[in-house]
Amino acid sequence: MPKSKVRKKAVYTPPAEVLPKASVEAKRRGPSPTWYPIVMVVLMLLGLAYIVVNYLAPNIWGLRALGNWNFAVGFGLMVAGLSMAVRWR
Repeated sequence: MPKSKVRKKAVYTPPAEVLPKASVEAKRRGPSPTWYPIVMVVLMLLGLAYIVVNYLAPNIWGLRALGNWNFAVGFGLMVAGLSMAVRWR
């Protein structure tokens, strides 16, 4: 029995009008600046340190006056760092 010939298919590339705009814009923006990941990590660590200090020594810096809002401040700093992590390129 003779072998059949293998046909080569052309590689499909969609036209630029069909591509989503988000991927085209992401290619144009380029990488994040050098300071961006540094600020991101500092915000997350600062939020964590704020909550730890609140637990260990609530009397310093007037943390007791804020009460449970100390958790909002600490978690707010960490969420700001995490939101920066989402936009990091």
